[in-house]
Amino acid sequence: MSRPTLADFKKKALSKAAVKKEYDALSPAYKLRLKLIALRRKAGLTQEQIADVLHTNKSNISRLENANSEISPKLSTIEQYAQAVGYDVEIKFIRKRN
Repeated sequence: MSRPTLADFKKKALSKAAVKKEYDALSPAYKLRLKLIALRRKAGLTQEQIADVLHTNKSNISRLENANSEISPKLSTIEQYAQAVGYDVEIKFIRKRN
């Protein structure tokens, strides 16, 4: 018998309403952090270099990019980060699907 894959586990877990609700609630923060990392890498910068530009410590950048962080960054921090990698921030609201 083969071992279940991560995709199998995720599908089974998300079939439970409570898990799906929590997953959906965390999704925007997770996507934001993935986007920050992608933009930094595209700019060819390390966490240390971003930290220097933002006059902070690498550990703060690491925490900002960490998908498991319970700390929600301020919008001003996200804007500063975006500017450091050559981007502006645009916020978009999307109507919920029922």
